[in-house]
Amino acid sequence: MSEADRRDRLVADELRAALGESRVGNEIVVVEETRSTNDLVWEAVDRGAAEGFVVFAERQTAGRGQYGRRWESTPYQGLWFSVLLRPLITLNESPRLTSLLATVAAATLIEETGCTAAIKPPNDIYVTCRKVAGVLVEGRTASDGSYIAVAGIGVNVNQTLADFPAELRATAGSLRMATGRLIQRAQLAVALLRKLETDYRTFTRP
Repeated sequence: MSEADRRDRLVADELRAALGESRVGNEIVVVEETRSTNDLVWEAVDRGAAEGFVVFAERQTAGRGQYGRRWESTPYQGLWFSVLLRPLITLNESPRLTSLLATVAAATLIEETGCTAAIKPPNDIYVTCRKVAGVLVEGRTASDGSYIAVAGIGVNVNQTLADFPAELRATAGSLRMATGRLIQRAQLAVALLRKLETDYRTFTRP
């Protein structure tokens, strides 16, 4: 791990403090490595975690996207996290939640970097014709009939082209590649959680 990586580590207490009073991110865990942050949040659901619980990983070994596609997550170069949500919708309405998450991600990237980010429905975010972020919502119906969702978000932040496997170099991108500068991951993480908190408040049944 380089010195730059050490300086840009994600620290749970610092992220939590930066959010202040917030339902999204009321509890934050940062792990060094896991197969998938979605899996860790589902485990937390079984332990009774509250809505808004968040897990970040510095590296995922089996991160996944839509249709089971593998999500590459270069250590310390991106944001890979999942959030526990309990919206007042049904399982069949879950595409609305995917749309919300994609909109939150795209809007935050625009505001924080100045890049023009576009959503490729239903869940991918592109900058300069390269995929830089994606959303994966997994849901299930609880025993009381309520809907439980784990929303995973992956953002390629500071990768260079060489950080991607050869088969992805024609299509994958990062915010660093788009802006020509290093992006502070912690600052971007807080901005994403704040935007989700704001937009999720108005996410109700139509």
